[in-house]
Amino acid sequence: MTWTGAGALFILVLTYAGVAVGRIPGLRLDRAGIALLGGAAMIAIGAIGMEDAYRSINFDTITLLLGMMIVVAHLKVSGAFRALGGFAIEHAHAPFMLLIMVTVLTGVLSAFLVNDAICLVMAPIVVHVTRVIRRNPVPYLIATCTASNCGSVATITGNPQNMVIGALSGISYPAFAAALAPVALFGLLAVIVIIRIVYRAEFSRPAELSPEVYRGRMLPGQVLKATIVCVALAIAFFAGAPVAKAALIAGAFLLVTRAIKPHRIYREIDGPLLFMFAGLFVVVAGAEKTLLTPDMIAWAKTIGLDDVWRLSGFTAVLSNIMSNVPAVLALRPFIPGLENPERAWLVVAMSSTLAGNFTLLGSVANLIVAEQARVAGKELSFMAFFKVGLPLTLLTLLAGTAWLAFTS
Repeated sequence: MTWTGAGALFILVLTYAGVAVGRIPGLRLDRAGIALLGGAAMIAIGAIGMEDAYRSINFDTITLLLGMMIVVAHLKVSGAFRALGGFAIEHAHAPFMLLIMVTVLTGVLSAFLVNDAICLVMAPIVVHVTRVIRRNPVPYLIATCTASNCGSVATITGNPQNMVIGALSGISYPAFAAALAPVALFGLLAVIVIIRIVYRAEFSRPAELSPEVYRGRMLPGQVLKATIVCVALAIAFFAGAPVAKAALIAGAFLLVTRAIKPHRIYREIDGPLLFMFAGLFVVVAGAEKTLLTPDMIAWAKTIGLDDVWRLSGFTAVLSNIMSNVPAVLALRPFIPGLENPERAWLVVAMSSTLAGNFTLLGSVANLIVAEQARVAGKELSFMAFFKVGLPLTLLTLLAGTAWLAFTS
């Protein structure tokens, strides 16, 4: 191995370790900063040139994510999410019905919009409602994050790792949804059943609920506008329009308004996530250019990644070690050489997402819900989540892998 190759390997390992942990001891670097530093280091040691670094960044992914962030931000700022959540939850007149409403609403919204953003909206509503009706918030909070993960499996726009896979694989939006929507539906059903069993004491106490949801200020004209744009966007996706192009046009159109100041939209955009994506693309490209040899590709084939079950398990473990987006990017060089790359990408999308339900630390959506609960004075503990997360992850991964093994 050359000195450049050794340096690239060191940078790759250090970057992925930092992204997995979320920080570097003694420094005030977050995941975005770590990824950008890793990308810059790859350029500095000559593992990749500037022109190649520019080309390595998949701007379709960045554009899609940015466009969807603007759409979601407009829905949030206009009050559309609060209105929809309030309407659904106010019609839940029993604890079990409340669980179903929270699960279905979170899952369906997460299927078409970025799941992390949905958790930011839904978690405070759930905390508020359970406080008003004096119920244990934990099972409903767990339903929020696990349903968000399960629902987001269904489409390319459901979560960041699916967006990466959609851009890298070339799988169309309708084909992706047709393959994975059944897995998402099964996952939502599993969320309801497992939480009902694990937290049976919460649902065995009969109660007639009349929750009053604080909906805040709503801008009816902007809600209508955002709704029309979202419907048009969904039609465009399923009609086969380039998803990044459609999302960017939709987001830009929503910025044309006299009712909402632009800075209110901009502050909802997760800029650090975009930076992290850009940095990781460069890090992976640098490592791929210096380290990916024919022998390494041959080794990948010897561990049996062509097998759906093995690939699913490998992806799930990798996603829990280094988080799902870095895991997807780490697998990128090996998928095209497999016997059925399209099926392999679908397996990676399914497994990397559902693996996020394994522990409270397994996905950003889980951490968002836990943090929102903490701010409201409620604790979502690691073990409380794990009692649901363990059986849910195993069941959905088995079902999802079996589905893809026999249908694709």
